[in-house]
Amino acid sequence: MANSRLERMRENMSACGIDDFYCRDISNVQWLTEFEDVFDDEPAHLAFVTPKKAFVHTDSRYADACDRASRHTPWIIDACGGAHAAWVAKKFAAFHAAAGTPEGENVCAMGIEDSIELREFRELERAFSEAKWKPRFAETDGFVKKMRAVKDERELSAMRAAQAITDAAFEHIVEFMSEGMTELEVKRELEETMRRLGAEGLAFDSIVASGPNGAAPHSIAGERRLQAGDMVVMDFGARKGGYCSDMTRTVCVGEATPLAREVFAAVREANEAVEAMIRPGRTGAAMHHLAEDVLAHNGFAGKMGHGLGHGVGIDIHELPVLSPRNETSLEVGNVVTVEPGVYLPGEIGCRLEDFGVVTEDGFEVFTKSTHELVII
Repeated sequence: MANSRLERMRENMSACGIDDFYCRDISNVQWLTEFEDVFDDEPAHLAFVTPKKAFVHTDSRYADACDRASRHTPWIIDACGGAHAAWVAKKFAAFHAAAGTPEGENVCAMGIEDSIELREFRELERAFSEAKWKPRFAETDGFVKKMRAVKDERELSAMRAAQAITDAAFEHIVEFMSEGMTELEVKRELEETMRRLGAEGLAFDSIVASGPNGAAPHSIAGERRLQAGDMVVMDFGARKGGYCSDMTRTVCVGEATPLAREVFAAVREANEAVEAMIRPGRTGAAMHHLAEDVLAHNGFAGKMGHGLGHGVGIDIHELPVLSPRNETSLEVGNVVTVEPGVYLPGEIGCRLEDFGVVTEDGFEVFTKSTHELVII
């Protein structure tokens, strides 16, 4: 069975003059191999890609799962365990010797994931020195993560499924919530609901922030009780098929104040203006500035304080980002959030977040929950 991601990897390696690639980031390994139900948070795996072969080095705990997942794929599993550095040096020496490559220094360019720690890099240098081979280590910058930024249909399907669970959980939580509940009570019900609805887990630790707590974008849910007139910011997501969803809705308890309605209307306008403008060729910076301009026009200049959005996939934060620093053009297949917000310290906060995929002629929003202000 062809592995299109592996083919893309080799094409990019060739274009960058990289012969072999050492990949340790678990999300990158998962994406490259396309293995399902294999990897957890344990940093026990290495993907090593050469022009003709692709290996996963792991240990006995994952041997059966890797063997099953790798059937009918080009991936070769070695579950011998031990240090990755020593394993890859030995493997490298063996197949380069078999290929007749002269022993010594700079025999090829070996790409090293940019997230690797200095300690592990030093271990690699020592292991290759002991094996009497020394590749030229090539610097990389998000080599695999940049490929992950363009999603295929399998990935999009998983994220649509994750978002369907998230939307259903929102529909439930607005019926469940009431004045007097604590933020923690709402959070627990929200997260348990996503699991009951079929989520494999949570995309991230959910945010439930009421009243003045909502003015902190990453507020931690606590014992504060919902009060009449509160705006309540809820930022949450499910994980399904190994992929994340991400949405935020802000609701009001009891009657919304005039300020709450004014803030909500501005945030909604910013969200919808950006979603209408996203398409290939537009930059992350341009989308961020559009949201800021809409908020400023409504009297809330400088009240967002964070980037407009980020990529979503295996990880909750991926490339590309919608931020003032990203002048890279969006591409078909990019999945991003659009999450403008207004935060007034000591008073209220409001955020409205959808996510979806950049298409050839616009932006397909996965999030189906209403943009109307919901009153609890």
